[in-house]
Parts: sequence; C-alpha cells; structure tokens
Amino acid sequence: MFDSLANALPHFRNTNSGQFFLMAGPCVIEGEDMALRIAERVRQLTDKLQIPYIFKGSYRKANRSRLDSYTGIGDETALRILQKVGREIGVPTVTDIHESGEAALVAEYVDVLQIPAFLCRQTDLLLAAAKTGKVVNIKKGQFLSGEAMQFAVDKVRQSGNEHVILTDRGNSFGYADLVVDFRNLPVMQRFDVPVVMDVTHSLQQPNQASGVTGGQPALIETIAKAAIAVGADGLFIETHPTPATAKSDGANMLPLDQLEALLVKLTRVREAIR
Repeated sequence: MFDSLANALPHFRNTNSGQFFLMAGPCVIEGEDMALRIAERVRQLTDKLQIPYIFKGSYRKANRSRLDSYTGIGDETALRILQKVGREIGVPTVTDIHESGEAALVAEYVDVLQIPAFLCRQTDLLLAAAKTGKVVNIKKGQFLSGEAMQFAVDKVRQSGNEHVILTDRGNSFGYADLVVDFRNLPVMQRFDVPVVMDVTHSLQQPNQASGVTGGQPALIETIAKAAIAVGADGLFIETHPTPATAKSDGANMLPLDQLEALLVKLTRVREAIR
C-alpha cells in the first residue's frame, strides 16, 4: 500500500487517515506455509476493507515462563520466512527484538523493530533499534503510565530516528491479570506518534501457577471496539488458524476465520466516530 513504511507513518495517524491500520499475525513464526497462509488471508481482508496492514510474527520468543516453553524454529529460518512474507505478500513486517545486538541483524529482514513491553526502558535496546533507521514500535510497559512513554519516544528521536509507534498492551492488575486504561491512548497520541492498541496481549492472564499464560479471547471484540471508539490509530491482533494448537499464546489469540467479521464491525465503529 505504501512504498516506504517510514514515509507512510504520518498517514497512520487518525488525524490524516480515514481508517485504522492493523498489525496482525501469529504469536511466533511456526513455519513458512502457515506464515504465508495467514499473511495472504489477512492481506485479502485488509485490501477489501482498505485497512493498511503490517504482518506480525516473532522470530524468537525470549520471554517464556518455563524453560521447556516453545521459543521458535531457529533465528535465521524464521527471519527468512518474515522476509519472504514481506516480498511475496507485499506487506510490511514487524518482529520483536530483546537485546541490542539483535537490532542490526533483524533490521535486514523486517520493516519494523518491536520493543517488548518489559524492555521499553532499556536504553541500549532503544538506541540500537533507532540507529537502524527502521520504524520502531515500542510497547508500553505493563508497569507504566501513558505519560511515562514520552521518555522512550525521546530516546529514539534523540538518536536521529523520527519513525516511532507506541503500543498499549494493558497494565498489571494484581499478580495474574491485566486491565486496559483507555486514557493512555489519547495521552500517548500527544507525543505525535501513531498509537496502537494490542488487543490480544491486553487480555492475557500471566503468571499462572501452571507456568502457561492464560487469556480471555471472548473479550477481543470488546477491547477492539473500545479502542477504535477512543480513537486508536491502529490495532495489534494475534491470529492463528487454530489457536488451540498454536505453539505460543494460543489462550488469547483470535481464530483466523473470525477476523473478517471483527474487522467489518470495527470499520463501522470507525466510520461512526468520524
């Protein structure tokens, strides 16, 4: 849809565009066929509804509860799949990095470097991502207010990179739950960056005694509608053909066959508030 995602970012602000944009895909890259299948289907839907689309997939899961939790199919293999998705499906791609040494390598394969919420204050990581010149999507820490994310944005911008997105994914509530404070969306928009609501991760129930994160996928539509009504510039939704068999975060992912109906409803909400 755009020749350069970085140049397109101003159009992703809802002050300049009639539609929200979507980051969507599986939690983790499980294989080439599945990644291409998901990306192609979401691209079909978003083209139909004129929604700008960025394919999401983690090339490696570094933040796991248990040592035996699934982490990925291998860094180079997964990164090459992300690159192939971008080229063959014709969409920008985003993946997360966890250490500053990953930034330059991963930037060779994807369009957006994502900073996980737990790491949003890590200065070296933010600077390394910024210096690649790629778009940097910073997830708001579960322990931070929207106001506090100004400093993360400043670190990237003061490194010479103006291409920043902020993503909310809820706030910690007790030991094993999250809540969404929708005030954070307009607060972070004051920093003149596109602001995204991570719908599925905000419905996680972390720190379960089993060591496997739970979730409330029945509330995906509720959170998504509320975010669009508040004026979110974009949505982040993890989706999978069969969440029950997903290698990671299946408990809070949206079944791929339910995405179209949800997006249709969300475009209607967006139209209603314009």
